[in-house]
Formats: sequence, C-alpha cells, structure tokens
Amino acid sequence: MHTVELLEQACRVAKKLGYQIRQEYLDGSDGGACEFGGKKWIFIDLALNATEQLDQVTQAIRNDPKLGQIQPPETLKMYLEFPKAA
Repeated sequence: MHTVELLEQACRVAKKLGYQIRQEYLDGSDGGACEFGGKKWIFIDLALNATEQLDQVTQAIRNDPKLGQIQPPETLKMYLEFPKAA
C-alpha cells in the first residue's frame, strides 16, 4: 500500500480516537500529539515527507489507551506496533 494511503488511514484512526488533525508547515520542528483546550491534537509537519508524517501520526496514537477499543485496518497495524529491541 502506498505511504500516502497509510497516512490517510492513520489520520482516520486518530480521528476515531478523538484527535483533531492540523497540517502545518513546521519547518522540520517537532510535530506530533498534544492536548490543549480539552482537545487532543496531532500536528503534522508538511515540511516532512509522507513516511515521516506517517511516523508522526502513528507515534501519537500508538500509546492511546482507546486504540485497543477500535479495529485499525490490517495494513496499518504493523505501523502501530512498537519496534522490537535488538
């Protein structure tokens, strides 16, 4: 599956988890998840390529306690798992 499609899937999962998605040009500075105003946000840095943006989103949602309550697409599951130690 194409990375852009995986990114779209990850954003849909994030929205199901209650995140608002903002795509901003952050010039390579940290994006990712935060919470303010009683809402959960994920900032995606448009200065990054699609693979790096996918990483930002999956890192943000992988630890969400509600992730186990939804069924992410099979194609996305491997991106939501923690990297295995060597």
